[in-house]
Amino acid sequence: MRNVIVLLFCVVLAAAAQAQNIAGNIKDDQGKNTASASVTLKKAKDSAIVKLGASNAQGHYEFINVQPGKYFITVSHIGYAIANSSAFETNGSGTMNAPEIVLTKSTAGLKEVTVVSRKPIVEVKSDKIVLNVEGSVNAVGQDALELLRKSPGVMVDKDDNLSLSGKTGAQVYIDGRPTPLTGKDLSDYLKTIQSSSIESIELITNPSAKYEAAGNAGIINIKLKKNKSFGTNGTVNAGYNIGTYPKYNAGLTLNHRDAHVNLFGNYSYNNSKNEMNMFLYRTQLDTLFDQHGTFLTKNSAHNFKAGMDYFINKKSTIGVMVNGSLSDNKTSNYSRTPISYIPDNEVTKILVANNNSKSTRNNINANINYRYADTSGRELNIDGDYGRYHIRNNQMQPNYYYDPTGKYITDSNIYNMISPTDINIYSFKTDYEQNFKKGRLGLGGKTSFVTSDNNFENYNVIQTLKHYDSLRSNIFNYKENINAVYANYSRSIKNFSFQAGLRVENTNASGHSNGYKLIGDYVVYDSTFDKHYTDFFPSAGITYKKNPMKQWSLNYSRRIDRPSYQDLNPFEFRLDEYTYQKGNTALQPQYTNSIGLTYMYKYRLTTTLNYSHVSNVFTQLVDTADKSKAFITKKNLATQDITSLNISYPFQYKWYSVFGNLNTFYSKYNANFGAGRTVNLDVFAFTFYAQNSFRLGKGWTGELSGWYASPSIWQGTFKTKQIWSVDGGLQKTVLNGKGNIKASVSDIFNALHWNATSDFAGQHINARGNFESRQFKLNFTYRFGNNQVKASRQRKTGTDDENQRVGSQGSGLNASK
Repeated sequence: MRNVIVLLFCVVLAAAAQAQNIAGNIKDDQGKNTASASVTLKKAKDSAIVKLGASNAQGHYEFINVQPGKYFITVSHIGYAIANSSAFETNGSGTMNAPEIVLTKSTAGLKEVTVVSRKPIVEVKSDKIVLNVEGSVNAVGQDALELLRKSPGVMVDKDDNLSLSGKTGAQVYIDGRPTPLTGKDLSDYLKTIQSSSIESIELITNPSAKYEAAGNAGIINIKLKKNKSFGTNGTVNAGYNIGTYPKYNAGLTLNHRDAHVNLFGNYSYNNSKNEMNMFLYRTQLDTLFDQHGTFLTKNSAHNFKAGMDYFINKKSTIGVMVNGSLSDNKTSNYSRTPISYIPDNEVTKILVANNNSKSTRNNINANINYRYADTSGRELNIDGDYGRYHIRNNQMQPNYYYDPTGKYITDSNIYNMISPTDINIYSFKTDYEQNFKKGRLGLGGKTSFVTSDNNFENYNVIQTLKHYDSLRSNIFNYKENINAVYANYSRSIKNFSFQAGLRVENTNASGHSNGYKLIGDYVVYDSTFDKHYTDFFPSAGITYKKNPMKQWSLNYSRRIDRPSYQDLNPFEFRLDEYTYQKGNTALQPQYTNSIGLTYMYKYRLTTTLNYSHVSNVFTQLVDTADKSKAFITKKNLATQDITSLNISYPFQYKWYSVFGNLNTFYSKYNANFGAGRTVNLDVFAFTFYAQNSFRLGKGWTGELSGWYASPSIWQGTFKTKQIWSVDGGLQKTVLNGKGNIKASVSDIFNALHWNATSDFAGQHINARGNFESRQFKLNFTYRFGNNQVKASRQRKTGTDDENQRVGSQGSGLNASK
């Protein structure tokens, strides 16, 4: 063994001795040093990218540890023609001076520069992972929830709850603004957003103090498309999917931009029919419930967005925007549950509960914003927002009991449940930044008001006549006000960069419910509560980058997850005669302290080690009631400790590129509710995501992507089995580059079947299921109008980050062309 180690050590020394540094300077045609130029080291043989870099303020650049070989250097800079050095060869050690490169002004000038960029599918940055959805072939025909299901580090459980790096409580943003929806309401909303409307998805695990403190797992920001080109332009798209049933989608985007105004808008439509199967095997005391259910859902959704940015002058911009969604949903659940007496192992009766529900979910959001930025570094952003969610649900729940043969009805109970919900959100925020003490100081604040009005009407249906059941009906009204201020400061000192911030949030919440509660019999129940609390949320980070090719970062943050409105709602929603779902007014916020260490090597290999401690963890429990009945509710677990390791690496060779992401975590749950009801689970789990891209020439592009999730824990009590999926697709550019056709197959091997077990409060549950995961998808997109970006007149608006870098050093998958 010792000889092997010595041999390996000698090999490493030999490789290091042969490596060489390459340095050079970049000047313009006036002989002046050129800063911030993009510098790329390429192989002379095939122009393959070896290293990426940029020139410093003195126009100097350096590539370190370059292996012997023949290379040349490409330099690009806005306003200058791309320049290539002559080829040169390295074969020794030390530092070699590269051939001199002189940039000349571009003959095209700055009035009209056509920029064509090819973004990598996945970018890894210091504070987040970015999925560029619009460039992916396999993303075609999917909705936002399905895209998240296959995102690095994201898990979606059997109830469509989201977790990030093993932690529940991820806060979902749309275009940088948090959505108030959670649970089923959130998943239903995400299903209405088609991939054709999405530009990118950002996974932010350690947000700074500028972001709201909500979301203990971090933030998932879904950025919708917004065209940035000058002139008038747009895109149209249409798609068709087929699994068990056909699905259709279409969309239109329009944009007009000149020196004074930017008008933008888009619309998309989705019509789908989906099938899902769920099997629930539950034993409680001496009774066995073996439920088999098939859900058939029909969705029709309209999504829209329209807005304007007006450039008052070079310093000021004002903008308005309206976006929303209108969706109709019809769900039929075909459920059959044989009920057995365990000692005799015989079926005593069969429950058939084929229910139907109709729902509408309409949402509209309005924003007005102002941005001021001057040349001294002062920047002010002001936003006023209003959002309204109008949700209606009408469910018919028949319950027919048959004898053991399944031929004769012995009893029946039929219920009709109508549950309207209205949510109104008002918010105002301001953010200010300026240069201060050789650094950058940020100050800001936000105030928000939320009202949630919920009405639950329960009717007993007897011979087609409905009778109002006041004992099982309820009204729940909830109000919430959050006031926040923050300060953030960042500065660089030699080889170190520092960032520190503090956010203070004051929460005032009240809820009121009138109705009855089942405690043996129904008794009057008043769930009125008032909660007032103020919390401090510090965040800090330090980055060491003496060698730009080897960067270290250390980050800390404290975050909160408040109970959602529906989780506090004490309504008892009946799933069938033996299964209920209800909220918990005693649910407390959960808090998370996280610390993470990140190492980035050569802008490619990124490794992050993170530890989080969560108190008062939200956990979905299936508790018992009346011996044979089960209540699904959320409670606060005692603690959760999570240690995670995330490794990402991109690789490119000629026409092939691959991105791999491995996310591992160890999680421990521990709680004792008394009366023998305990939760003591721990798990070591990992997810792996890989994206392969193939540039096949003549306008053809291929993709093969896959992800795997090892056995894990859902919601603190369910142990899951492994789950995985592989997607493949092709894209062809047509019509002189203005159109493209994408065809793909999702879940090629039909492996996306989930399985989970739970043991809690004397109840054993084995649940499994699947949905239409394997689908063939076809999509056509056509771009029309002007697609040129006039760099000399481009400005940053108050509603979108216009000045995005072309390409990404954090990924290195694809260089700009």
